[in-house]
Amino acid sequence: MTVTDTHRSIDAVWRIESARVIAGLTRMVHDVGLAEELAQDALVAALEQWPEQGVPRNPGAWLMTTAKRRAIDRFRRQERLDRKHQEIAHDLEIQQASDGADVDATLDGQIEDDLLRLMFISCHPVLKTEARVALTLKLLGGLTTGEIARAFLVSESTVAQRIVRAKRALADADVPFEVPAADELPARLASVLEAIYLVFNEGYSATAGDDWMRPELCAEALRLGRILAGLMPTEAEVHGLVALMEIQASRTAARTGPSGEPILLLDQNRGRWDHLAIRRGLGALESAESLAPVRGNYAMQAALAACHARARTPEDTDWARIAALYAELSERDNSPIIELNRSVALSMAFGPAAGLEVADRLVADGSLSGYHLLPSVRGDFLAKLERYDEARAEFESAAALTKNERERTLLLARADDCRARAL
Repeated sequence: MTVTDTHRSIDAVWRIESARVIAGLTRMVHDVGLAEELAQDALVAALEQWPEQGVPRNPGAWLMTTAKRRAIDRFRRQERLDRKHQEIAHDLEIQQASDGADVDATLDGQIEDDLLRLMFISCHPVLKTEARVALTLKLLGGLTTGEIARAFLVSESTVAQRIVRAKRALADADVPFEVPAADELPARLASVLEAIYLVFNEGYSATAGDDWMRPELCAEALRLGRILAGLMPTEAEVHGLVALMEIQASRTAARTGPSGEPILLLDQNRGRWDHLAIRRGLGALESAESLAPVRGNYAMQAALAACHARARTPEDTDWARIAALYAELSERDNSPIIELNRSVALSMAFGPAAGLEVADRLVADGSLSGYHLLPSVRGDFLAKLERYDEARAEFESAAALTKNERERTLLLARADDCRARAL
């Protein structure tokens, strides 16, 4: 194996094992920032040693063992050890001595609890949303600061600052490395699910930039969701989120044309949908529904996505059911975004005038002022009602509001079409 091949192997191993190593170290040293530093030290050692010695049989165990040794050395080197560090170093020495050849079993025995705890730390409510997302991708996704910056179209220094501040905030708040107590679990789990879904949504419909989608972010969110479902198999909303992401991601190949241009849902070639992903999503939805008599928000959204997934053609879509599901979701959530989605379903089920009525109410209450999809949806309704001049103005307004270049091009093309039809 060449040095280049070894470096590729190290990169792949790091993506797979880094979260587990950091999680295990955090349990031992009680400091997520220090745990990441120790894991990085182990990575540097791998880059130095593996090209000459070869990739070890169990690279994750090698990284963990090396990181533990670095932790012991670090604590020993400190001139004045406080009692806490003495105890940690002592515990690490005992564990290091007892691991020996059985280090694989030791790791396997702790891995699930440690990963789950790390998820709850990286998505702790003490952190702002953008910090949770950045820390989650760094610690659990194994992404570099540069990769996160490119994914969200911000500077690398901005991401680095978010991560540093997040670690400092966790340390200042003395956040324990543990799964929340039963009475705290719903709120904390909601924070974890929100962070994962934010990552997915940014990949599915990029808010800015030249690309309509960033599939690598969708894939990362799905990976995290599947891990969480394995760690918390009795939590219905975890399965609901996985179901939603699987079904949405199944359309990835059909959502863009040869030049990367957006293809809207009703115009997509459904033969290009990933039907294995759909089956996984429907299975996860069944799990969610079997665990809770009343669907949670993610399971409800997955049920909506399932209506599209089950329709072989756009004409087969049960729009009346979709409108009813949105109405149920709207009663529970009272979100203007949900109402906007409901307006689309009403339009498809009962005609564009029914959808326009709901969209006009949203314009009147001002709750979606500045949100580009409101004029975009209204433009679609008005075009179907052959009110082309009004539709053109709405599409132009939407194009001015969006920050995504692909979407802007699509909206301006629709505006031009309405201008031509109005002549």
